[in-house]
Amino acid sequence: MTPSARRRNTAPPREEVLAAAMATIAERGLDGLTMAGLGRDVSMSSGHLLYYFRTKDELLLQTLEWSEGRLGAARRELLARPAPVRERLDAYVDLYIPDGHRDPHWTLWLEVWNRSQNADADARGRQAAIEGAWHRDLVALLAEGGSRGEFRAVDAEQFATRLRALLDGFSIHVAIGLPGSDRNGILAHVREFLDESLGARRGR
Repeated sequence: MTPSARRRNTAPPREEVLAAAMATIAERGLDGLTMAGLGRDVSMSSGHLLYYFRTKDELLLQTLEWSEGRLGAARRELLARPAPVRERLDAYVDLYIPDGHRDPHWTLWLEVWNRSQNADADARGRQAAIEGAWHRDLVALLAEGGSRGEFRAVDAEQFATRLRALLDGFSIHVAIGLPGSDRNGILAHVREFLDESLGARRGR
């Protein structure tokens, strides 16, 4: 067997496949992500990919979970910093909002949730786990701000639910490129809302 044949028959690490899928979405959008094209990028046949992922829906969900894993690590790092709670809350919001129109992570997130209408219970549970991680971190941050007297007293669970609904709405506008929904303007809107709702302004 030639070296090239051995390479074709050896499956690359799962992370390499998911990273390649994410890179394709970033470069060519979701329409550019096909099993055949991804297979060429990682030296696997589309049939081999389907053996590992079963369906394109599963490939997309695993790619989202992989991307969320990286975001989660960044989120945990910034929330653990020895900084005022409001500063860390602003950093959380900054990480949450898309980088701009066609942000690849948000493009993938929207597609996975759109497909979830027909997803099974396992897939829906995994999607809920992604949302739950963001929610728990936000609740903890709000509770910390309240206990330290940095924020006005609020029901952290309820406020987090409402804030994330606001962030999701604004994020979708940014990700789809809705006119007038530039990232900096959205961040300003959210920070003004936090100033008004929590009674705590950012350090100057």
